[in-house]
Amino acid sequence: MTETSEIDVPADHPRYESLLTRHRIEAGVEQGITSKQGLIAEGRGEAFDYLLGEETTESADAAARAAAAHLLLADHPVLSVNGNVAALVPGEIADLAEAVGAEVEVNLFNRTDERMQAIADHLREHGVTDPKGLTADGRIPGLSHERAKVDADGIGAADVVVVPLEDGDRAEALAAMGKTEIVIDLNPLSRSAQSAAVPIVDNIIRAIPNIARHARELQDVTEAELREIVATFDAEEALRAAEEAIRSGDLE
Repeated sequence: MTETSEIDVPADHPRYESLLTRHRIEAGVEQGITSKQGLIAEGRGEAFDYLLGEETTESADAAARAAAAHLLLADHPVLSVNGNVAALVPGEIADLAEAVGAEVEVNLFNRTDERMQAIADHLREHGVTDPKGLTADGRIPGLSHERAKVDADGIGAADVVVVPLEDGDRAEALAAMGKTEIVIDLNPLSRSAQSAAVPIVDNIIRAIPNIARHARELQDVTEAELREIVATFDAEEALRAAEEAIRSGDLE
């Protein structure tokens, strides 16, 4: 009998990872972690991942390495987590935070106290120590309503921020604050990816573990070597390569 994991689909099914991801988002909605709009966002990302062959491209891997270098050089790195991120990669976020010495902050577009607490508790269950976001005593300039809220000593004070699956206007506003943004987005044409210092065009379930792997490989290199990795990374070329991969992908 073929092994199954979280869902009743054989692990060797050609669409297994995609179906597993859908299941996690669906379960996130049932747990009050993910909003219903998150289901739509997941479907949009899945379409782009299909066009990428559901694999990490060479340019995405290089971007993940540059992201790791940025995080290791940072004075105050923060990983921003929304409902979809919490549902898909909570343990991987905890692992990356440990690898680079980053804080984790919950930040939501559709923010309620209940969802914030549910996500914070979910992250703690998966190894995140003291997730931020509940204090919300800071604001991102230029944004209105609940989505502008951040912790002043979290994202508000961060120099490098990982913002996976982020809204375009919020990504632009964070960049306007002078923060180095690492964006994970499967659409290379999105405003989020276009505004990032390091755009990683990859599925988050591959990208977050990949950044952590690179961080551990780079743990013992010199600061000069890390700065060389950062300096030689070309965000525009990364986006161009991702778009080319989508246009020329050999799909089955």
